[in-house]
Amino acid sequence: MEQVAIVKGERSHEPVFKALDLIDYKTALTGKNRVLVKVNFITDKTWDTGATTDPVVVEAILEKLKDLPVTVNVVESDATMTNANRAFEATGMKDVCKRYGIEFLNLRHIKEKVKIPIPDGEVLKDITVPKVVAESTIISAAKLKTHSSTGVTLGMKNLFGLLPDKFKAKYHAKGISRVVVDINSVIKPALTVIDGFVGMEGNGPVDGTPVKMDTIIAGKNVVATDAVACGVMGIDPHSIAHIRRALEKGLGTIDDVEIVGEKLENVSRVFKRP
Repeated sequence: MEQVAIVKGERSHEPVFKALDLIDYKTALTGKNRVLVKVNFITDKTWDTGATTDPVVVEAILEKLKDLPVTVNVVESDATMTNANRAFEATGMKDVCKRYGIEFLNLRHIKEKVKIPIPDGEVLKDITVPKVVAESTIISAAKLKTHSSTGVTLGMKNLFGLLPDKFKAKYHAKGISRVVVDINSVIKPALTVIDGFVGMEGNGPVDGTPVKMDTIIAGKNVVATDAVACGVMGIDPHSIAHIRRALEKGLGTIDDVEIVGEKLENVSRVFKRP
């Protein structure tokens, strides 16, 4: 049974620390000497809009990693509408990385790439990613928000940004939910930390309404973590195509989850759908 932590608390390091400790985060970070913290920079709007990963969440993760024998990078890639370098600065993430001596990697500009085959893919036979992605432990530092194409954008959808292509419309044309499943079948984050200090409802992932939730959700299995996050948003995870398909493909669980920390009913709020 997968464990997923829910922690309620005002915006600070402590709720993130508590959530990570509840799931014994260190055991997920063995085996590789580099950790990539994948943030959500779909826009250069700041955390309080509910659109981008809160620097406070990332700072708490970096604090937990600093005594481990690993090199850490914060990563994101450009997208059709997004300049990740600009977002890195505008969101306040640059200041955090500077304090910790952490280098930000814009995955679009990394030259050395590898092709990862996808056995039994939904719509993709393979993906091409920077070599550093294939060789590192991934932490998905995602955002608690709705999404007009996929229903929600949480830990699984956040990994779409590991693809270095700026123009990602070709993936949307194939069916974005299926593409997300394919990516998650070959790149499995060791930890998923969902920033719910301020979430977003309605017309997400950029133009929705901010929702103050003061909640952090964390787990080792991204499917289970996303399923619990859906519950926090008052959304049935079985109704979200990429989460349901991930369950069917054995990538994780939806219902067989032990929630530690807060009870789901104590934090749940029905989010307006796109």
